[in-house]
Amino acid sequence: MARDISEQNSAIATTGPLPIVVDSLAKHYGTVTAVDSISFTIEPGTIVALLGGNGAGKTTTIAMLLGLIRPSAGEVRVFGADIARDRYAVAQRMNFQSPYVDLPQRLTVRQNLMVYAGLYGIANAQERLEGVAAQLQIDVLLDRPTGKLSAGQKTRVGLAKALLNAPELLLLDEPTASLDPDTADWVRQTLMAYARARHATLLIASHNMNEVERLADRVILLQAGRIVEDETPTALIAAYGRETLEDVFLDVVRGRSVTGRSDTAARRAS
Repeated sequence: MARDISEQNSAIATTGPLPIVVDSLAKHYGTVTAVDSISFTIEPGTIVALLGGNGAGKTTTIAMLLGLIRPSAGEVRVFGADIARDRYAVAQRMNFQSPYVDLPQRLTVRQNLMVYAGLYGIANAQERLEGVAAQLQIDVLLDRPTGKLSAGQKTRVGLAKALLNAPELLLLDEPTASLDPDTADWVRQTLMAYARARHATLLIASHNMNEVERLADRVILLQAGRIVEDETPTALIAAYGRETLEDVFLDVVRGRSVTGRSDTAARRAS
């Protein structure tokens, strides 16, 4: 019988450093400020959505969280480690998935996953790979070239790659982009089940506001590299006097952020 995708080594400790601590984080490219001195923390076992329009700073923030870009100022700590200087100390406790990052197309799915299992130093890698593949329903795809898969199949393979090391922290960039509603729902259900079973922390960047309402415990909304909102989806919808989170998002990206709260509520009451 295939093991559950959350089973890996011992259970997660419920105490210790927070999964993410961001302090006065900034990134400048010459005269352009991509991220403008943001600070936030994320608690263990929560699902947090990082939202914002194009150019708001989401991708740059995630890249700094992963240690792929060095901050111009401030710091990121992941499980207590300064990610810019010591990310390898916690690399095995985290992972990342994006449908915009392709795995090598000529390798089979199995070959790709075994490469990543080796990179993460996973014990009993073949057994772990087969267990995750069965849970994510890609076992029949293992010996196919990755370049021959459909978009939905590639998404499942990418999710398998991200879950191979049973990460305590999972960063996701548009996890259901370009998927049909059935596959997208399956991905969301899988992520929620994984987070509950593993008591894992998820940070999701998404433009799908319905998805965010279903998944997220909390929303961090960026505008021009700054945090303009940090609340639960329900609290944001109520504060703006809107029916959906998509309406709130449109208010923010159109320049009706903090002051727009009262303005919007007043319009609806009139």
